[in-house]
Amino acid sequence: MHKRTFIKNISLLGISPAFFSLDQWLAKYETAQPDVLAREEDFWQGIRGGYKLKPGYINLENGYYCFLPEEVLEQFIGHVREINYQGSYYMRTRRFDDNHAMAAKLAALAGCSREELVITRNATESLDLVIGGTKWQAGDEAVMAEQDYGSMLDMFKLVAKKHGVVNRIVSVPNHPASDEEVVDLYAKAITSRTKLLMISHMINITGHILPVQKICDMAHSKGVKVLVDGAHAFAHIQFSIPDLHCDYYGTSLHKWLSVPLGAGFLYVKKENIADLWPLLADSADLKDGDILRLNHVGTLPVHTDISISNAIDYYLKIGAARKEERLRYLQHYWTDKVRNTHRVMVNTPQDQQRSCGIANVGIAGMKPADLADILFKKYQIYTVAIDYANVQGCRITPNIYTITTDLDQLIKALTELAAV
Repeated sequence: MHKRTFIKNISLLGISPAFFSLDQWLAKYETAQPDVLAREEDFWQGIRGGYKLKPGYINLENGYYCFLPEEVLEQFIGHVREINYQGSYYMRTRRFDDNHAMAAKLAALAGCSREELVITRNATESLDLVIGGTKWQAGDEAVMAEQDYGSMLDMFKLVAKKHGVVNRIVSVPNHPASDEEVVDLYAKAITSRTKLLMISHMINITGHILPVQKICDMAHSKGVKVLVDGAHAFAHIQFSIPDLHCDYYGTSLHKWLSVPLGAGFLYVKKENIADLWPLLADSADLKDGDILRLNHVGTLPVHTDISISNAIDYYLKIGAARKEERLRYLQHYWTDKVRNTHRVMVNTPQDQQRSCGIANVGIAGMKPADLADILFKKYQIYTVAIDYANVQGCRITPNIYTITTDLDQLIKALTELAAV
């Protein structure tokens, strides 16, 4: 939609563009179905108006950190000021109650109980608490994929060196024919010595959504517990953690929930809490079945944790279904236009249920780093190069402030580069 049309639509609501109200804008589209609204550029132009975007380039790299809408940013700054104002008084009187309240609100969003969730600093810390806290013995085995996040693979290398664990690494195909192909891939790697299987809910380098529940059910039938890396799934796609049937789930909150930097959570199914060793000592008063014993990290930037509530409120205000439908629409808006173009390689499944907002694209004969460099310098598109496992391309991660004209520039760039 053109800027003039956007301003006209806002004016119809009696709102000055300088004092745009998100609540009034959302009310205008209250009855619109998510799948229809996903294609309504007028609506998303309004959402875009709630972000302060850096001029000069199109940001299509939201996979590392999704920056905050202005509404949440201002609330966060307010928390920083309030904590600074109260100082030690806050830390000694309200800190823990507020942390527990944030955890309870997160648990409600995740569909689990408060007793099964603890706030962390990011997905890496969450998953490390499980990998490092598992009671390994020499000869135990762990299964993971080469497409998993590098920090997690490094942690498995560390426990292999420390405890004599054997790591079995599979490679997930970019375009599986069925869920069963993926499940069977992991099943074949499991032996009688396998103690832990780690999978990505959404593979970070391609956006490939794995059949988590089916993999968990298979692993449990063989007596193996499952750890899920949900860094790119939580607040991106809709799900309830218990429905996944996993034992552990770790995620970041500064990605798709748009919490300030330095927030995540770990879910541990209640009966598994006592089986994990804490990596850092905590109060002896905490019982083995208390999840709080798993994450004693000293004094934290509590203003970030308090902002979790504001980010959840914003997410629910936009609407989980609306967000998922929009992100999936944006991905298919550009991938469907270039997928069959000569030399263009889309490294993400085309099936609607196997991906959402994230996709990966490469140009045959061009190094990913060169592609990323050209996209930025010639076409003013910022993204990130991926060049490992079976993925050679750039990861494209739009967000809800992204509009289709941004993606038209990407389509133009890929089409021109593929024709060279």
